[in-house]
Amino acid sequence: MSALEPAAKAGEPLKPEPSAEQLLEQGMALEQQGQPEEALLHYDSAIALMPELARAHFNRGTILLDRGDAQEALAAFTKAVQYKPDSAGAHFNLGAAYARLDRDEAAVSAYRQALALKPDFAEAEMALGAALEEQGHDQEAIKSYRRVLEIEPGYAEAQDKLAYLLMRLDQFDEAAACFRQILVRDPHNVNALNSLGLLLNIKGQFHEAVSQYRLAVKLKPDFLAAHGNLGNVLMDLHQFGDAAASYHRVLELNPDSADAYNNIGSAFKDLGDLGKALVSYRKAMTLRPELAVAHSNLLMVQNYLSEQPPEELFEEARRFGETVARLAPPFEPLHNSPMPDRCLRVGFVSADLSAHPVGYFVESILAALSAGTAGRLELFAYSNSSQSDEVTERIKSHLRGWHPVHDRSDASLVQQIRDDRIDILIDLSGHTGGNRLPVFAARPAPVQISWLGYFATTGVAAIDYLIADPWTLPAHLEGQFTEKILRLPQTRLCFTAPTLDLGTAALPALANGYITFACFNALPKMNDAVVALWARILHAVPGSRLHLMASQLNEASNRQTTLERFTAHGIEPARLLIQGPVPRAKYLQTYHRVDIALDPFPYTGGTTTVEALWMGVPVLTLEGNTFLSRQGVGLLMNAGLPEWVATDADDYVKRAVAHAGDLQRLSVLRAGLRSQVLASPIFDAPRFARHFEIALRDVWHKWCGQNTSQFSAPPHIEEARNGKI
Repeated sequence: MSALEPAAKAGEPLKPEPSAEQLLEQGMALEQQGQPEEALLHYDSAIALMPELARAHFNRGTILLDRGDAQEALAAFTKAVQYKPDSAGAHFNLGAAYARLDRDEAAVSAYRQALALKPDFAEAEMALGAALEEQGHDQEAIKSYRRVLEIEPGYAEAQDKLAYLLMRLDQFDEAAACFRQILVRDPHNVNALNSLGLLLNIKGQFHEAVSQYRLAVKLKPDFLAAHGNLGNVLMDLHQFGDAAASYHRVLELNPDSADAYNNIGSAFKDLGDLGKALVSYRKAMTLRPELAVAHSNLLMVQNYLSEQPPEELFEEARRFGETVARLAPPFEPLHNSPMPDRCLRVGFVSADLSAHPVGYFVESILAALSAGTAGRLELFAYSNSSQSDEVTERIKSHLRGWHPVHDRSDASLVQQIRDDRIDILIDLSGHTGGNRLPVFAARPAPVQISWLGYFATTGVAAIDYLIADPWTLPAHLEGQFTEKILRLPQTRLCFTAPTLDLGTAALPALANGYITFACFNALPKMNDAVVALWARILHAVPGSRLHLMASQLNEASNRQTTLERFTAHGIEPARLLIQGPVPRAKYLQTYHRVDIALDPFPYTGGTTTVEALWMGVPVLTLEGNTFLSRQGVGLLMNAGLPEWVATDADDYVKRAVAHAGDLQRLSVLRAGLRSQVLASPIFDAPRFARHFEIALRDVWHKWCGQNTSQFSAPPHIEEARNGKI
């Protein structure tokens, strides 16, 4: 008698015991009535009567899996497959049990068997894709998700999975198409709107991205991620006030968001309120001390302040270095061979290997190194950006290896650099945006150097050297750095001449009848001391004008504030020409309207200075007492323009007046300035590359000297040292 049947009363006829099939049917009925535990008892009884009853094992496994007993469910589905090996459903559920137990390889095998039995089994193909993705077989997972959509075009989960996987793999166009299809199906899907906005932002379609984010926050006003992403793209559009409002909304929803405080600090910086920027960055650091980007941003903003003592900047940078050292991935011994004269593997880490100042400076240098150091140097790059352009593609062509690393953890990037056996790792960012300084703190390479993108100490003790030159960093300033100073003989900067077909123009003052001064640097560089000094120049040169162009001047409030700052010094608004950003070709052409460029301080120009010189426009700079404030000195002395370097504020005004008063001499200088600078060290990439290679080999020899006692320099290096190159 079945344990499920009540005992018969005296005098009643005995009922026949139910068969295994009947017990199975009763169990299925109980399942439909929402009584899974009672159904499970019936399946157990059916199996006791007929162990080979595959359906009972299958149904039993389904209940067990639903209630979380994956191990017991696995045993049940294994029996189901044993007794009915041609059941696609049994193999599918067997795979589900394996997946629940994190046995992904076994799950994949089971799903593939289910699909072999039933090729149009959409659920099995979907599960296969998920298991493959879990294993890191992303391309195979993509194939599975696409196959699901071939079987069932409206399969929403497959569309979602495919879209997010494509986005993660930087296949942006296909991912965007998937998200658009999701939104056709579900126009109110705020997650898809947010993700599509991210993709459009990455592709540089900023206005379209704004539309997606605004719709997302309209549909879901408390959508934190969309508010934050909206702020980010508004920053890209130079709509800093609106960006600050988006970040403020994030802080209303989450007052403890360190990221939002960091982001709103950057908005305040570009709105010209450096005080609020510093407060915001410090708040972010208080909320999350390990948020290195906020500390880097703090250091960057401090460089704009004319009254900031160098000693305080040094101490703040050193604190940053201590923090990232404490948080760095554990150090593992390096195994680079200490052979002094072998071919060296040199890696560059940057988020700016594109149409960006760093890209403009480094492109011709990498080309010259690639062409002139075969067998001696191999070049690698680790790009911390998801975006690329024509400059990026040209840079790639000069490298042995290229690794996009914007979505990789510090530990993963450290391992990649170690796997590439990089001998000398060069940071091109310092504390600028997108830096990976915490990676350097883990010392993934024997020799580490900071160069090009920054102009002060990083504070990271594991960075051994900083590249400078005699003009920008005299010996008495070395105490401002945690790094040893590695001086190139002429210049630390060498620019890539623009490929635009754009000539210089005649001196505009000859036709205008007045001098046009200009500065096209970022607006935060124009601190109160700079405004006061430039106002003195405008007063001293009657009728002169000042042309300002900056991304921050796209903001109406910044334009008005700028006018008011000069008005406070007696300069009428009519003497100022204020302009927002324009494309590069048009920006360079604007120099046709400029007679003399004025360098701000202490945060002097770099790219803007070299571009002005290339366009025939001399730049007046003020010599300072820091690496940053002497950047203009280095460029102008190497350009052969010592008379354009002022020693103090009074000398700055005096030289501006003198140069503005000699139009004939200014006109002659303009006519020949491009040729002069193209022949100078600041545009001579092959010469720079030779000096650069010698410097790298020297520091490598020093490292080898600590690991081996015998080495000699190769002949080409000795010849270079002796002036034979």
